[in-house]
Amino acid sequence: MQRVIGLMAVAVLFLAGCATTQKAQESQMQQLQDRITYLESELDKTHQQVQGLESELVKTQEASVVAAPKTTHKNIRVEGVSVSDVQAALKNAGHYSGNIDGKMGPQTKEAVKAFQAANDLNPDGVVGKKTWSLLNK
Repeated sequence: MQRVIGLMAVAVLFLAGCATTQKAQESQMQQLQDRITYLESELDKTHQQVQGLESELVKTQEASVVAAPKTTHKNIRVEGVSVSDVQAALKNAGHYSGNIDGKMGPQTKEAVKAFQAANDLNPDGVVGKKTWSLLNK
């Protein structure tokens, strides 16, 4: 009889221990789920901040492109005209035979001077409004 009572006591303790362990595991699981929910919320906030910053960056880049002067060399004084544009126009006018490389080298500058001299302009090698208006035709 004592043996049966002893076995029952062991069984009760075992079952009580399992219930306690299960409650502890459920508590830990709930804490982990709460932590995951919190971290997901923080991640969403961070994602929204990143999107806002990316949007601001795009706006800033667009504004700087609009505000940036389009001249690419001190020998070109017409806004929006690049050295490549000048070289292509000189080539079309028969005054430039080099590569269109976007560089205002000696060959390009001499071609500008030749074009200016041929069109009764001051042959200074600088593409200003008068030179570009004739060259751009």
